[in-house]
Amino acid sequence: MTQNDKNLPTRTLGTQGLSVGAIGLGTMGMTLAYGAPDVEGGTAAIRRAHDLGVTLFDTAELYGMGTGSNERLLGRAVADFRDEVVIATKFGFDLSDPDNVGAAFDSRPEHIREVAENSLRHLGTDRIDVFYQHRVDPDVPIEDVAGTVGELIAEGKVRWFGLSEAGPDTIRRAHAVHPVSVLQTEYSLYERAVESDVLPVLRELGIGFVPYSPLGRGFLTGAVRPAAAYPADDMRSWDDRWQPGNYERNLAATRELTALAGTLGITVAQLALAWLLAQGEDIVPIPGTRSPQRVAENTAAAHVTLTAQDLARIQEILPHGAAGSRYPQAMMPTW
Repeated sequence: MTQNDKNLPTRTLGTQGLSVGAIGLGTMGMTLAYGAPDVEGGTAAIRRAHDLGVTLFDTAELYGMGTGSNERLLGRAVADFRDEVVIATKFGFDLSDPDNVGAAFDSRPEHIREVAENSLRHLGTDRIDVFYQHRVDPDVPIEDVAGTVGELIAEGKVRWFGLSEAGPDTIRRAHAVHPVSVLQTEYSLYERAVESDVLPVLRELGIGFVPYSPLGRGFLTGAVRPAAAYPADDMRSWDDRWQPGNYERNLAATRELTALAGTLGITVAQLALAWLLAQGEDIVPIPGTRSPQRVAENTAAAHVTLTAQDLARIQEILPHGAAGSRYPQAMMPTW
């Protein structure tokens, strides 16, 4: 293992010119799923990330529960350096029912355009750099989705087209209509499903990959408690990996990884991110945090090189990922 203090290296995602720092920043947890929103901490984390060379910042309409709060937080935080960063946001949910937010999809062309205009306004910008379909809509042909985003690109409102949680057939069909620059899906030491079917297709087509939840929703930071210790508005209270039985198995694996990281002079979070970066030059993870200190820790992982022996030991500890499903069955993406 080697480590240095150089500036954050860049990576290329896709073949349409998207180039970003090797580690990005996810903003979901600043307003959603991990307790009460933290605008002050989120803003400080975003600005610290920029200082450290992070250029890819990830948000979504859903993260503000239809209010635009997450996009506004990000837009205000980067306002002074907007032209130096890449902003990614997402469409694809029906957020019209405040009591059932996120339970239904809507990728109709007219809705995509509506979300784009709202996102531009909330972000305070004249273009969306990466516009992802957040989840595949079974009622709207992906060809119509790709065509609509392609029109927004032609109009200068969007720069690059992305998909999230899409399977091989959907990726191929979308890419045939308009080039897909990047796919975003969960991938980490804890979640490995993309390795068999999705990553080979991305590499065949020249599409970059952005793993979300690269630290196992915080489990791979080592700062974890059992599910019952989290409040109801924190997803870890119901996440299967935190439930009795799974929690103990995953904690044991994380402790082994932490011990390995200690021998290398790094944290377990840095080990997990360095492992992801070692899976290919076309991968840019987006760990989320509200903490400027965590941002610095995560970004430093881009300067860690794991040896073949290190990678083999990691594989021994977690050969197939974590115990427990990443989502309840009703929330699992359908490819």
